[in-house]
Amino acid sequence: MASSKAHHATGFAAGVIAAAIVAHIGGGPLHPGVLLSFIAGVAGGTAPDWLEVAWWSRARRLWITHRTLTHWGIGWLALLAVSYHALGHSVYAAPAFGFACGGLMHLLADWPNPLGVPWIAGRHSLNLWNSGRCDLIIVAASWAAAWFISAHVGLHGAYGLPWLRHLRVG
Repeated sequence: MASSKAHHATGFAAGVIAAAIVAHIGGGPLHPGVLLSFIAGVAGGTAPDWLEVAWWSRARRLWITHRTLTHWGIGWLALLAVSYHALGHSVYAAPAFGFACGGLMHLLADWPNPLGVPWIAGRHSLNLWNSGRCDLIIVAASWAAAWFISAHVGLHGAYGLPWLRHLRVG
């Protein structure tokens, strides 16, 4: 598990990714869905953890075991796919897409931890480091992804990887 600060930082990166994609599909940066997707992406970056808290009780304990249902990869991927296909057709699609981007970013940040995340049926871990370690790598990778995706969709590939066409194989 990444630290709380790392989940917040990666949530902001997820918000940038979601906003760039919504702006690309939705008709430009002034579309209201861009801001909504960004805000929802930031919230989604920490959502798998705060969705486990029983907010309706005074004790505010977890109502389900940590890293179970709220960390399930299939659920977040399904929300991402459904909301992506609804972009431009539903007012709720942009915030749902941003929330899904943030939730998936959270899972990717938790994946290197030995506890892992339940992507399909059982937990899977990359088993690279313990909780709270190497947060800088996670945050840097998320912001690199945010830069790459937003530059690619916002500038139509101008800053993507155009140099790859110059590489010769064999």
